[in-house]
Amino acid sequence: MTQPPSWEDGTARLWNANSRARVVRAAALRNSLGRGGSPLFFAAFLSPPVPSAPCDEGNGLPVPKTRLSARLCGHENIRHSPTQEDYPEKEYFSKVWNTEVVTNVTKPSLTVFKPSPELRNGTAVVICPGGGFMALSISSEGTDVAKYLTARGVTAFVLKYRLARTGEDATQEFTALYADKQKFQETVGKIIPLAVADGLAAVIYVRQHASEWGVSPDRVGIIGFSAGGRVTAGVAFHYLPEGRPAFVAPIYAGGEISKDVSVPADAPPMFVAAATDDSLGLAPESIALYERWTGAQKSAELHMYAKGGHGFGMRKQNLPTDHWIDRFADWLELQGWLKK
Repeated sequence: MTQPPSWEDGTARLWNANSRARVVRAAALRNSLGRGGSPLFFAAFLSPPVPSAPCDEGNGLPVPKTRLSARLCGHENIRHSPTQEDYPEKEYFSKVWNTEVVTNVTKPSLTVFKPSPELRNGTAVVICPGGGFMALSISSEGTDVAKYLTARGVTAFVLKYRLARTGEDATQEFTALYADKQKFQETVGKIIPLAVADGLAAVIYVRQHASEWGVSPDRVGIIGFSAGGRVTAGVAFHYLPEGRPAFVAPIYAGGEISKDVSVPADAPPMFVAAATDDSLGLAPESIALYERWTGAQKSAELHMYAKGGHGFGMRKQNLPTDHWIDRFADWLELQGWLKK
């Protein structure tokens, strides 16, 4: 295998399973990130597989892990920068957000949720939970979404992408830090390119291994919420040919994409949903994404709810936002992704 570049050479290289190099100029990507851009380059290396111990691969179980120091779970081929610190990942119930969260992710992973064979329609989706790049709302924006989609024949992969380092309770830290936008951006800015890299690598991996789960490589999409919506938007703008998603769905996405970045010529269809009363003030970002897509004559659908706040995900609030996921399913059906 060709050796990866040095971390100082100004490029981030994404290697595919055949060791063919694709070069992404890190400076260009960094500039395109808008708020939160940083000089910390990202790199995800895709190389030939290494042996790994087998593990169960049922609903909600991780796909086989590997012996690499960092991995996309089930992906023998991902490593992260050796300068990235390692600290314990943890999962707990957040009283602040009233939901289960995951924090301190340094080793990206995927957890697969498989539909029954009689329902499986060949479509797959990578799910990116939100949490301000400091935590992952792993239930209402992750596993609950996966379970809904598997019931409709879609094979779902919940992605744990890399996060900023936090202490005892990341959700408390987020609440305090977000009040100071500049300090917040300084804290999470350097992690955003890494999280986007994990999203890009996840789509490539699922496409390359699609036959293992009975899905078609040209029917692999991505959906994300809040910070995960920012990851999804990053994938929508920066995918390589082997990692083109079939569809993209940024839901109340956070963080703008620089206007200097063009919508790809073969951009996939986009589904957008958010609430006007978003408590973090992110509604304009969703409208902007929709306008970027339609302005480029690309297929897009926008649902902007009057009420729902930020982070509604799969929560039930007795509001129309309770049914956004049904509108998403309607859209998938319209696009042909729920047909066998």
